[in-house]
Amino acid sequence: MNDFGVRDIDVVVIGAGQAGLSGAHHLRRSGLEPDRDFVVLDHAPHPGGAWQFRWPSLTYGRVHGMHALPGMELVTGPEDDARPSSEVIGAYFTAYEHRFGLRVHRPVDVRAVREGTGGRLRVETSEGTWSARALINATGTWDRPFWPRYRGQETFRGRQLHTANYPGPEEFAGLRVIVVGGGASGTQHLMEIARVAAGTTWVTRRPPVFREGPFTEEWGRAAVALVDERVRRGLPPQSVVSVTGLPVTEAVARARAEGVLDRLPMFDRITPEGVAWDDGRTVDADVILWATGFRPAIDHLAPLGLRERGGGVRVEGTRAVRDERVHLVGYGPSASTIGANRAGRAAVREIGRLLERTPGERTAGEGTAGGSEEAAALRA
Repeated sequence: MNDFGVRDIDVVVIGAGQAGLSGAHHLRRSGLEPDRDFVVLDHAPHPGGAWQFRWPSLTYGRVHGMHALPGMELVTGPEDDARPSSEVIGAYFTAYEHRFGLRVHRPVDVRAVREGTGGRLRVETSEGTWSARALINATGTWDRPFWPRYRGQETFRGRQLHTANYPGPEEFAGLRVIVVGGGASGTQHLMEIARVAAGTTWVTRRPPVFREGPFTEEWGRAAVALVDERVRRGLPPQSVVSVTGLPVTEAVARARAEGVLDRLPMFDRITPEGVAWDDGRTVDADVILWATGFRPAIDHLAPLGLRERGGGVRVEGTRAVRDERVHLVGYGPSASTIGANRAGRAAVREIGRLLERTPGERTAGEGTAGGSEEAAALRA
């Protein structure tokens, strides 16, 4: 800690979801020590990342593509399929943090990251201020739900809510529900609400694309490449599902046959009773559920001026092009569980090179995280 109460550290990791824990694991594996050489800050009250906030009806058996964190398998049994995913994955993340001694600080809100002194980053938080040589930003998207604005929205007499605060289907029993959004969450909400609601209407901006057949490795690479191209151009990232389409599971096939997944184009305005189109069509509703996705939660990085004219942060690998000290993990093409794992490792390798080029001074007895031995380990 320096004379002004600002704590010096080599690396700050913001976020302890899949991406943040991956980055922290690789930092620890390289020989860096938590709370001495790096610190992990998480605003959530408990381990589990965004999973801890998912609705109870999203059971673990319905989760697609959950990949284990590096260095520790996610072991489950058939009995776990019926448990809420928030419980299963939350317990796994808890065990992971303990096993590798990551010493996550929570709940901590990161308010701003700005230019500090001596070439360092100043990370201002609810727990105090850190002076860091590098930053792994792994804040995901859950804290920034996207609410579209439509004419008349404030006049609607019913209830409006977003996927971020979706409570499960039971609260919609006997109600007329409009679900807005053509992604995976929208279709999942719609299918389970349709079983209890008085009626459902599905509205999307574009016709949904349903993907038949297995999701091959080649298809996955092509989809990730499309998302990667956007962030390389400094455009806001799209979700991978926006380019892969919706997989046709047995449940989806059944819902399509029953007419549950018959969609309407986006309405033109919202009325006190529901929604309306300019061609005269109307639909009355008690609830509008906005399954309209999320945006990257990176407002705290605004003082660094990382955004491009296109609205996104231009990234090469995980490194922000405008500031080599900043790495975005779980952003754009790495916004998947396996992508976050790989990105965490890649970010730590680049940070190792940075620390070696710009060795930092440590007080006596605190170690030499910026020295040649640990910098070499980071690159290994």
